[in-house]
Amino acid sequence: MGPVRGEVMWQAVRDALDVATAGSSQVLRVLDLGGGTGSDAVRVAQAGHEVTVVDPSPDALAALARRADEAGVEIRHVLGDTGDLGDHVPAASVDLVLCHGVLEYVEDPDAALAAVATALVPEGLVSVAVAGRVGGALARAVTGDFAGALALVERPLDAWDVRDHGPRRFFAEELDALLEAHGFAAAPTRGLRVFADLVPSSVVDTEPGAREALFALEQSARSRRDFSTCSGGLQQIARLESK
Repeated sequence: MGPVRGEVMWQAVRDALDVATAGSSQVLRVLDLGGGTGSDAVRVAQAGHEVTVVDPSPDALAALARRADEAGVEIRHVLGDTGDLGDHVPAASVDLVLCHGVLEYVEDPDAALAAVATALVPEGLVSVAVAGRVGGALARAVTGDFAGALALVERPLDAWDVRDHGPRRFFAEELDALLEAHGFAAAPTRGLRVFADLVPSSVVDTEPGAREALFALEQSARSRRDFSTCSGGLQQIARLESK
């Protein structure tokens, strides 16, 4: 098994694919926003789906092209971001959007989700993965950064400037409200890295079977709301409601 954090994030992609296919062999049109070097996109393509990656980094896209070539899969890759998504992806042309690690960094999360909604077919799905406030505050507090933890607890989302305050973090309720404002039916929040961000690497890397045991713990806790809302990351797999 690879690093637990990576396995947890790949599980988030697998969960989104499972919900979108509903157990069928449907070939999905998948848009991976901010897909970077393609660590997820290549595996999604290997599963038989049609994948487009939109990313603002030319270097990342070059690495993606090499990775896809080595894996023997075809992936459309486009230099861009959520601000010009409509120039690269036609409206109502995508079945599933992977929006993982994006809303923390964009200038305007509302505009980003509006662009996602435009790209999706009716009843299409978006998988949003973001950094969680509660988990972030806990991680800071246990290291003695009480001021940083307090800022995560108290800062209003609409006052968050990523240039001054760093990447956004979300409460589960904030993510729900953001999705619902753009026509998505919010689903139960799934936790990402419920424990993994708090467990010292020295434990995971040196204890026999520790990685597997930690991953099993993550799998058990991620769908239990009392745990998921406290995790380092939050995932929503939300369906675009028909108008």
